[in-house]
Amino acid sequence: MSSTCLADSTKDSLVPAGLIGGCYGVKGWVKIRSFTEPQENLLGYRDLFLKYNKDTLEPLIIDTGRAHGKGLIAHIRGVDDRERARDLLGKQILIDIAGLPELHNDDYYWHQLVDLKVWCISSSERTLLGEVDHLLDTGANDVLVVRPCEGSLDAVERLIPYRLSDVVKKVDLVDRVLEVDWFHEE
Repeated sequence: MSSTCLADSTKDSLVPAGLIGGCYGVKGWVKIRSFTEPQENLLGYRDLFLKYNKDTLEPLIIDTGRAHGKGLIAHIRGVDDRERARDLLGKQILIDIAGLPELHNDDYYWHQLVDLKVWCISSSERTLLGEVDHLLDTGANDVLVVRPCEGSLDAVERLIPYRLSDVVKKVDLVDRVLEVDWFHEE
């Protein structure tokens, strides 16, 4: 496996699809935490990359894999012993956005929600709470991690359940806005 520095335009089209979390056995297999839904979808994608650092990516080919416990186990081409597998621990698996399937209405990929301005509409006025920094998978539901931004209500980071129609009232990707009906203290 050889490392490669990709052009910024290529890097901009890549999003996280999983994370190598551990070694499995002695023949180079790894445990993978998949960010896809269902998690096994990760094994079917082509054009995967392994992120070594900010500027270094490497093409990633998964020879074989399967569900195992709460995650996946897989063998990566060129990784044939535990020591080489150990070198991959903590590395992100990225996928090119162009390889993702189209979604139905009111379905969004997490990367589409990052940096959206979050406005609270539960009071008589709209209040800017911040911007989506990232999302968390809690099992019960996804959670928006909203960081303060210029013009936001305060400097507090908020965790807001990503529950469409219940808490999240509107997602507007064109205007980069997400509206929530979420209690906040003033």
